[in-house]
Amino acid sequence: MSNSVKGLPIEHEFGMPAEWSLHAATWTCWPFDDEMWFGYLNNVRDEFAELVKTVAKFEPVHLIVRDKEAKESAIRKINNLNNVTIHEIPLDDVWFRDNGPIFVKNSESVSFVKWEFNSWGQKFNWQLDNLVPFQLANILNLNFFQTEIVMEGGSLDVNGKGTALTTKQCLLSKMRNPNLTEKDIEVYLKNYLGIDKLIWLENGLEGDHTDGHIDTIVRFVDEKTIVYSITDDKADPNYKTMLHNFEILQTATDKFGNHFNLIPLVLPKNRMEIEGKRLPCTYANFYIGNEFVVVPTYQDPNDSIALKTLEKLFPNRKVIGLSSKNIIKGGGSFHCVTQQQPSGKLWR
Repeated sequence: MSNSVKGLPIEHEFGMPAEWSLHAATWTCWPFDDEMWFGYLNNVRDEFAELVKTVAKFEPVHLIVRDKEAKESAIRKINNLNNVTIHEIPLDDVWFRDNGPIFVKNSESVSFVKWEFNSWGQKFNWQLDNLVPFQLANILNLNFFQTEIVMEGGSLDVNGKGTALTTKQCLLSKMRNPNLTEKDIEVYLKNYLGIDKLIWLENGLEGDHTDGHIDTIVRFVDEKTIVYSITDDKADPNYKTMLHNFEILQTATDKFGNHFNLIPLVLPKNRMEIEGKRLPCTYANFYIGNEFVVVPTYQDPNDSIALKTLEKLFPNRKVIGLSSKNIIKGGGSFHCVTQQQPSGKLWR
């Protein structure tokens, strides 16, 4: 049986590996509820099926479905379930990067941290989503760590060598952990994820209901290289925000004092809206897997520019652009809906 272990991951030398390290599997959730998707659920599921099929060509996929209807839809849309395992678990939403656990690893074993999830500062329903990591622990028969701190996977990006990126807009949000200071958060991330150096950027994209998740704007592509979202449209509210983040990155260093290689990643040229609200369209929400990188595209003039940028940065992986113009209507994309399980022996 799985158990929540007392003590801290750092005491067992656990830390969060970089996303490009070898995966045992990818976890994700199947979309449901047409109203939540503004009437586009069928189109969203078509895009999602392509994502699942693409990932499953390279590594096992664990697909969580909320009920019988979702399960039948997934089987029908995906069609070929080779390398896909379906788990029926009650859900409020599908953004598994945020409500799911964050996996950690030491030299011998893989475990995870179960954080509190409150739907990006109590914006939507979250009670079911907050319970999903317990179900994963049972499925994997895995011993895990638990903390009462609110934390979302999309708010952090790590280089696997003790350095992480985040934004103040998100982690210092008063609707998450109102009593925690920057220093308090840094201590928690060191103790639970092995992060020795946290680089604080300021704000995220306009229209991002997660309050500035890092995985929509700035990402590590290796331990010394960062891509940063940027636009040359000075009339765009994102122009100054992204420029300011770039300025912070120019002086930032890793835990060893080394500066980073900084590579610009263009934002989509066209703005997309849903019900009069801007959507946080970005290419930075790519997902790195075993021998591949899957990148959201939007039928936008800048799609090809972004893909070429990432192809140069991932010479040993297949960079694959897939449509996310419907998935983005829910406020996120491929990185937001996935969570990697590192390779290794499960901690039992």
